[in-house]
Amino acid sequence: MSPTPLSLEYLLRSSVVKADKTPSVFMFHGYGSNEEDLFSFASELPEELTILSVRAPYNLEPFGHAWYAINFDAEQGKWSDNEQAKVSRDKIITFIDEACEAYNLDEENITLLGFSQGTILSYSVALSVPEKIKNVVALSGYINEEILLESYKTKNYSHLNIYASHGQVDQVIPVEWAQRIPEFLKGLNINHQYEEFPIGHGVSPQNFHSFRAWLIKNI
Repeated sequence: MSPTPLSLEYLLRSSVVKADKTPSVFMFHGYGSNEEDLFSFASELPEELTILSVRAPYNLEPFGHAWYAINFDAEQGKWSDNEQAKVSRDKIITFIDEACEAYNLDEENITLLGFSQGTILSYSVALSVPEKIKNVVALSGYINEEILLESYKTKNYSHLNIYASHGQVDQVIPVEWAQRIPEFLKGLNINHQYEEFPIGHGVSPQNFHSFRAWLIKNI
């Protein structure tokens, strides 16, 4: 069965459970990649989950996709297009609502799983509309406060859980950026687990098994 057309392109793995509503995982890939990347995890995740791996809306030449542009300027150095990122944040929120209706998903048991730029967007969604998200698996990313809703500090995060991990020798996103995450989440009273692994910008088997165990415990 072909996936139902929604506002973003995606791959689907249906739940084996024939319940009224199923828990779900929404996957968000990194800069320059596509929806097939993280979808390779799907076969190793619990069968009761409906899994949707989403393609970012901005096309990159000659191939690949992005949630927002990353520009390289001689004077400013490397900088992110935060306005595009906010648009993508809102597109993701809309897509989640669409998918919940199309696939009868449990609105109270939604997990976001991101890598790199997909993690940055996952944080942006979860910290902006925490009432919609139960769990976040945040791999190799960081929190960009400039793409959160301005009211985020007043939100209720009592039911949000976050697993964050980072490579100790990440050459793309410095580990120091990720090391700020626990203190930030602690300040918002968000239940979280933070881990580092002796790898670069990627997900090691040890990292995968760790976040999988965390996810099983929290879905």
